[in-house]
Amino acid sequence: MIEELYQTYYRELTDWCRSMTGNEHTAQELVQEAFLRAMLHEDLLGQLREGQRRAWLYRTVKNLYVDRIRHGGRESIVEELPPRQAYPEEILRWEWEEVLRSLPDREGTILSMRYLEGYNSRQIGEILSLPPGTVRSRLSDARRHLKEALGGKRNV
Repeated sequence: MIEELYQTYYRELTDWCRSMTGNEHTAQELVQEAFLRAMLHEDLLGQLREGQRRAWLYRTVKNLYVDRIRHGGRESIVEELPPRQAYPEEILRWEWEEVLRSLPDREGTILSMRYLEGYNSRQIGEILSLPPGTVRSRLSDARRHLKEALGGKRNV
């Protein structure tokens, strides 16, 4: 059922969400998150008529967008990471993994969860049993340590 909803409404929802956000990438992220939530609520959606399912998806995307606006000042990838050009292209995946492993505590794990797996601070906190504010603080420390680790390496 979720696959059918996805095929039927993904493009429509993404177009609508892009008109709200003004950003294709953000629109795609929000719609994908809505479909993840749909998978979690498949039982509920199975009890609804088609029009109600569509309305549920639209409401979910809108609520996710509102949440992003409310909490957007706290987490902004653009402000958090230096531009892509700051990293030499020669760095291989295993070198990145090694750099992440060298970070203190669980900073490498938290960075990976946030930027590679796409979790937000609240979700990471739930998984690691940490308050979202602590996750954001550790992300800040991890970014600083990552910059130091990359800045300290030559010819990487």
